[in-house]
Amino acid sequence: MEDNQHKKILKLFLRIALSARFLSAVADRFGWWNKEVSVWGNWNSFLAYTELINPGLPKAVVPAIGIIATGAEILFAFFLIIGFKTELFAKLSGFLLLLFGLAMIISTGIKAALDYSVFPATAAAFALSLIKEKYLEVDSLISKRDRQKALQ
Repeated sequence: MEDNQHKKILKLFLRIALSARFLSAVADRFGWWNKEVSVWGNWNSFLAYTELINPGLPKAVVPAIGIIATGAEILFAFFLIIGFKTELFAKLSGFLLLLFGLAMIISTGIKAALDYSVFPATAAAFALSLIKEKYLEVDSLISKRDRQKALQ
């Protein structure tokens, strides 16, 4: 298999893996995972954890932070899956994960960030942002359409 094909397959794998990671965490917050495998299990437990890793924030803003983080994870996952502005959303995903990991370290120590593989996921997101080859992405269709318009 040629190198370009490897990059395309790697990019697709990274898109799916990061999206699955985000969507799994979101599903956990809404109680969609079994209790045996769940980290939070419900929205209130997630907000309690959000408060724990953001100790300097006023309690009143914790729900907003939880909603913003959850919305970002859903949005980033969706755009990564369909391949829309992949490099941008991969980079934003990397920054979100990095912030999450740093908040975990500052508030609870490094063990949780390591156990939950936050930094490998961060690295994967930043690596994904560097792969320019398009593969099964909406961006391919948009750029193809723009090229056709330019030729007319």
